[in-house]
Amino acid sequence: MNNFGLRASGFGRHGGFTLIELLVVIAIIGILATTVMTSLNSARAKARDVRRIADIHQLQLALQLAYDTNGRYPAALTDLTPVFISAAPKDPDGLSDYQYCVSTSRGYHLGTRPAGLEVAADNALLADADAGISGHPDGCLTGGFSGEDPVYDVIP
Repeated sequence: MNNFGLRASGFGRHGGFTLIELLVVIAIIGILATTVMTSLNSARAKARDVRRIADIHQLQLALQLAYDTNGRYPAALTDLTPVFISAAPKDPDGLSDYQYCVSTSRGYHLGTRPAGLEVAADNALLADADAGISGHPDGCLTGGFSGEDPVYDVIP
């Protein structure tokens, strides 16, 4: 025993933690990890949506360059490469392409993947075109899409 009435071997009678203490700590760590992962997944979805919107704006610029050069919009987004854009952007999900059709009434109709943005409450959906009707939006005769939310879509 030392001057404080404790044994010299450590924290009192026992030199370690009880099973209950360890289980409580593991449960707290599990709850914290779940909370962090949920927040991280939400941030990833928002980041993919921001990339989709940026890709659409990049494609708009390339389409305008093609129109200024050729006097018409290309029939497909693949016609923009490699002259007006180095490579056609792909959706961040890695599976989808961006939607595009030449429109008789507005020039073209361009939008995100058919499933649209992942965060449905995104403010970008309030400022997009939402043009057309199901089947033939804005006079698109081929490759048409509705442009209805949650798809982020633009026109010239």
